[in-house]
Amino acid sequence: MTEKMGVALVGIGPGAVPHLRSLHDLRETIVLRHAITRRPALADMGPFQGLLAATSDLQAALADPLVQAVIVATPPASHLEIARQCFASGKHVLLEKPLDISLERAKAIVDLGRAARLRLGVVLQFRFKPGAVALQDALASGSLGVVQSASVRVPWWRPQSYYDQAGRGTMARDGGGVLLTQAIHSIDLFRALVGVRSVVAAQVIRTDLHQMETEDFASALLTLGNGAPGQLMATTAMVPGLPETIEVIGTLGSAVLEGGTLRIRYLDGKEHHVASEGGTGSGANIMDFPNDAHRAVLGDFTQAIRQGRDPKVSGEDAFATHQLIDAVLRSAAGTTPAR
Repeated sequence: MTEKMGVALVGIGPGAVPHLRSLHDLRETIVLRHAITRRPALADMGPFQGLLAATSDLQAALADPLVQAVIVATPPASHLEIARQCFASGKHVLLEKPLDISLERAKAIVDLGRAARLRLGVVLQFRFKPGAVALQDALASGSLGVVQSASVRVPWWRPQSYYDQAGRGTMARDGGGVLLTQAIHSIDLFRALVGVRSVVAAQVIRTDLHQMETEDFASALLTLGNGAPGQLMATTAMVPGLPETIEVIGTLGSAVLEGGTLRIRYLDGKEHHVASEGGTGSGANIMDFPNDAHRAVLGDFTQAIRQGRDPKVSGEDAFATHQLIDAVLRSAAGTTPAR
């Protein structure tokens, strides 16, 4: 019987809900020993009521010898300092995306983890969806042939009330808009599937649908890993919010991954279908999705600790995705930021 791994959870906002559900699902192998928040009273409200006893004392959790890992589900701007304290205390870290608000701070987190020889995982859970795994397998096996083109679209919606919350859509708290906060999941999966060599051209704007500091629409022409053309579009201005889509054209067939559901159609007439249930948080209800993928992230992360390997989505992986997003923004630097 494997000894249960002790973990601490930092941050109990809405983003912590799928983590709590996943911890419950994996309770035979993982035990939540501490929940840390600046406002412990939140633990007695909403989905957390009666589930945990919260504290604001992070140091007490880090001093607990039975805590091996810390899940950080706080706003991005807080990640570097929390990760620094965790690594200094000998704890492995699972960070909510993105790593932090800038490439410099993100790299600092990755470097701290490597220097401490501790595991750093990032919650980019789209990689773990069955349809995404099947598409990765199809590409790796060569069953789709040589990739000729691929695109990623994230036509999501967020009402203005979302951005009216303190810090939402600001550089100081989030580090960016739709690219770094919402579309990062699909962009990360897209990059893992087909690779991105360069950004050819990009446009980034803030539409008239939102009052916010950062962008809510971005598009780009890309060069994929093998030199083929690629496209990206991401927005939070598409009412009421549609499933994100990745399309791949290969010499032996085409694949469409829509909101987790995969359909592959081959030139020889064969088809492959992987169904997916539940939403993806594409609309006004940002938590409208099951916790299956989060559970897979957490399971892989704890197994990585036990096996002495990197998790499937490592700090370096997340940093590469942040670099791609930064490249889109730099390419669009001459375009109009707002209308």
